[in-house]
Amino acid sequence: MRLRHTVAAGLGALTLALTVPASAGATSGQFSYLYETHSGPEPYTLVDPPSHECLTLPQAADPHSQPPAHSPRNRTASRAVVYDGPDCTGQSFALRAHTGYGTERLKVRSVYFE
Repeated sequence: MRLRHTVAAGLGALTLALTVPASAGATSGQFSYLYETHSGPEPYTLVDPPSHECLTLPQAADPHSQPPAHSPRNRTASRAVVYDGPDCTGQSFALRAHTGYGTERLKVRSVYFE
């Protein structure tokens, strides 16, 4: 009987140890934006993006050869700060958690989730 409780407690602790660090470094939800291609705007979505680190959008990373992304939608649990330059540089604009969005005029090259 004691062995069963010990094993159950050990498995519970192991499960907790494996799940808490994975969820602590990411925000839940989706962040989407549009980027330009030769055939027109294409949507892209980040699912459960990492928080507290800068993410440069790969489709808009190079300001010399790629147009910036636009029309961001923040449906994550965190506030998102978008930047018009790569590596979270340049002008910024904050998007509320769950409902924040920007129009086609809001140009984006990188984002930071708080």
